[in-house]
Amino acid sequence: MRHSPIARRYLALVFPWLSIDRLRTTRAHLFVGRDDAPVALVETIGNAVRIAAVDLVAAQAGLAPGLTLADARARIPSLETFEADVHADLDWLERLAGGCARYTPTVSLSPPDALILDIAGCIHEFEGERPLAADIEARMARRGIIARHAFGDTPDIAHALARYAGAPAPDERGAVRRLPVVALGLDEDASLALARAGLKTVGDVMNRPLATIVARFGEGAATAIRRLSGEASAPIVARRTIEAISATRRFAEPIARSEDALAVLAELATEASDALEKRHEGGRRWEARLFRTDGEVQSLRIETGQPTRDVALLMRLFRERIDSLADPLDPGFGYDLVRLDIALAERLDAAQLKLEGGRSQTAAVAALVDQLSTRLGKNRVRRIAPRNSHIPEQAELMLPATAPPQVDDWPEPEAGEPPLRPIYLFDPPQRIESIMAEVPDGPPHRFRWRRTIHEVARAEGPERIAGEWWRRHDAAIPTRDYFRVEDRRGRRFWIFRHGLYSETEAPAWYLHGLFA
Repeated sequence: MRHSPIARRYLALVFPWLSIDRLRTTRAHLFVGRDDAPVALVETIGNAVRIAAVDLVAAQAGLAPGLTLADARARIPSLETFEADVHADLDWLERLAGGCARYTPTVSLSPPDALILDIAGCIHEFEGERPLAADIEARMARRGIIARHAFGDTPDIAHALARYAGAPAPDERGAVRRLPVVALGLDEDASLALARAGLKTVGDVMNRPLATIVARFGEGAATAIRRLSGEASAPIVARRTIEAISATRRFAEPIARSEDALAVLAELATEASDALEKRHEGGRRWEARLFRTDGEVQSLRIETGQPTRDVALLMRLFRERIDSLADPLDPGFGYDLVRLDIALAERLDAAQLKLEGGRSQTAAVAALVDQLSTRLGKNRVRRIAPRNSHIPEQAELMLPATAPPQVDDWPEPEAGEPPLRPIYLFDPPQRIESIMAEVPDGPPHRFRWRRTIHEVARAEGPERIAGEWWRRHDAAIPTRDYFRVEDRRGRRFWIFRHGLYSETEAPAWYLHGLFA
């Protein structure tokens, strides 16, 4: 077996009572006065209500997921039940992963109830693996969360040991061989067939020729064996990418004031800006995370329309973000770690100053947009951007003002020619009540819109625009014939016939826009 030059180590965390822990932590008022009562989460499967998860008390009484609620009530009449919520459980697992980011930026989710941490390079901060695991368990215990953990040279070994061994083992490879065959992660039929063949443990399966296992159970079984034996390893997919630049401060004594946290944040912003300057870059998305001693993580994110390294500007935006929060920052018992990440950085070169001196107006406008976007919300301050589409109403987008600039450019009108598109478009186009044309496919001669008859003096067209047939295969999309018309009073309209006479018997006419 070939070893990597840099030894990787992984820590797996399995939460056996994740659904119950989530409910007790987030909705503690439901358990006031009945802490000792057995609890179960139920879900409707078909026509039966079944148990989805149980707590330790209910499990000790013999209840298990899959049991019908009627049978569970017959065994334990005092059973307390709540509705299961898979999405809330996944969100809770995400929150736990966010808390584990204090140890390593590479945290992978293994739904429905496990996390995998790549701890290579961060063990030295805790002087060993056991102190690291002890710190994690202590933080989880303070929040009433039960977790099992195990280490391994691969993610699969750590995960299998944490789930089926229940405790760290000095001899990891030997402990893997003693695990039951279900630790291979095969389907239920394959695990049952292995057990009936007398292969009760992973070691029993490893002792058999691999070709025999492949012939009977498929290549998936062989891959599972290689991974648990350490011969192969599947890379973990981190829940978030590792930021290019990150600055962190740890505190032996937690800081209990938000102002102190902001002062530390200013120091981190200065440190990150120095690192950006060396790379000739500026940050456009900055995320501060404040880790409380009780495990809660409070996040503050700001975005700027232009890359920047201006610390004063960043701190003004962070203060704007704090002032706009529905719930103010609550330090609780204090923050013991503050981290500033630059989630998005772009090239930032020196800007040419104006010859007459003073700041550029573009920079002032960009600063105003950043401030308004931070105060009012990212999606409340928008700008219009071009979109590569020949459909008129789809040729533009409303994007957040701080979004990166689009690659597409607005079409340039020909010099001396009138505009092809009106300034004002109706959304949706307005139906023309009646229309007269000299020939069926020709421009209109007279039309009635908003109970007013317009006599056409001049007309230009048609400009034929077909629908996006490649997006809709289920129905025919009528063709549009657009005309630029001017009535006898000098008012100019952009109208179209929806459908050709070869496509429909009675095409409808619409007014799509008004020219200035």
